[in-house]
Amino acid sequence: MTARRVLIAEDTALMRDSMGEILTRIGFACELAASGTEAFDRFQQGEFPVVITDLRMPGMTGIEFLEAVLRHDPKVSVVVVTAYGTVQTAVDAMKKGAFDYLVKPFPAEELEVVVEKALARHRLTQENEGLREELSRQNAFEWVGGSAAMQRIRQEVRRIADSASTVLVRGESGTGKEVVARAIHAWGVRREKPLVCVNCAALSAGLLESELFGHEKGAFTGADRARQGRFELADGGSILLDEVSEIDLNLQAKLLRVLQERCFERVGSSFTRHVDVRVIATSNRPLEKAVAAGKFREDLFYRLNVVPIALPPLCERIEDIPDLAAHFLKLLARRGGRTFKSIDPAAMRKLQAYPWPGNVRELANVIERVCLLSEGETLSVESLAFLEAPSLAAGPATNIPGWTGMALAEVEKKVILETLAAQGGHRKKTSEILGISERTLREKLREWKMENGAAPMENSAANLRR
Repeated sequence: MTARRVLIAEDTALMRDSMGEILTRIGFACELAASGTEAFDRFQQGEFPVVITDLRMPGMTGIEFLEAVLRHDPKVSVVVVTAYGTVQTAVDAMKKGAFDYLVKPFPAEELEVVVEKALARHRLTQENEGLREELSRQNAFEWVGGSAAMQRIRQEVRRIADSASTVLVRGESGTGKEVVARAIHAWGVRREKPLVCVNCAALSAGLLESELFGHEKGAFTGADRARQGRFELADGGSILLDEVSEIDLNLQAKLLRVLQERCFERVGSSFTRHVDVRVIATSNRPLEKAVAAGKFREDLFYRLNVVPIALPPLCERIEDIPDLAAHFLKLLARRGGRTFKSIDPAAMRKLQAYPWPGNVRELANVIERVCLLSEGETLSVESLAFLEAPSLAAGPATNIPGWTGMALAEVEKKVILETLAAQGGHRKKTSEILGISERTLREKLREWKMENGAAPMENSAANLRR
């Protein structure tokens, strides 16, 4: 009966009882109140998809009751009742959110039709909200798999989604950090507001400051107009700071202020702006080491690390690989590309035996590559022969010929230089394959004094291969 409950607020007993009797005959459960105050008390104690209110009542007026109801639950369909000659008041009520109005005196049939329409509108609103929530869940959880690790992370996301606390999502490149960040936003109370994403590794310090906080006209060369920053655009919603470890030290101080005080100034402005933004940050690097090295502020780290979420690499949850592979095949089919109907068991065993240094992102790329280059309806083990290539294999150094006894730093250098050489010195392709940012690659080359991408003879990839 909850679905057909109606609350009637009317100070005239005859009118109140008459409306109750008419609606009861067609299957509605009616509650009657003699004033707006009494009606609102009853409204807070029960669930009423439809509310009928007279506009002229002592104490709380019909307009005040209408506003109180819609503040409490905007989905409720409110029908207002007014006397002839005061129709403008009913129109004003509709501007404030009323669904429809009735002018006294009205026939029983008109009341029945209006209330049925009001109930249908409420049901449609609920269905639309349910569909939006379901769509948000589907979009948020593009990562799939039923491993214990992913189930734990899902539960954790559910618990923290509605809070405003800052979240730090950590994990290797390609593990799905951005997907988790989007899930946190989509499952929380801010889901109707924007989620604004910023790739901190892709911009220089100067450009990133303008991107985050905006700038005024004339603040720097080329600033021909004022521009809102990402924090302003995310007001009321969430901001995703992807690869937050790449932010310049000087800019970190300004970011810390936003986290602490929820305010900032645009570049070139002294006017302080206040925002309500939830910050979600991701990092594929251990920030504790960056703090120890003086490359990341300790106070900022603690501000970001309020709710830490750690994503395991794909090699630690190989039971998810069948579901992930099937998921990527479905995505390719939706895009109209060629795909397989099934995966051969031997091919699946090979996929699960591979160490996946590029994690889920690499798996997606491999599935797409095989679909493009192979024939037949079944993904065969033969089509995965390229996974044996030493340049892609990322098992323990003791299992790779010629790598036995090498220090970890030497292994890292060898992998980076050989990959860079294989890509003809193309840094972007190299960083994508290795799952690191271009800035990290640039810093490594600078550390090895190869800033221009060319290695000194004594440190060349060729020499390292000997």
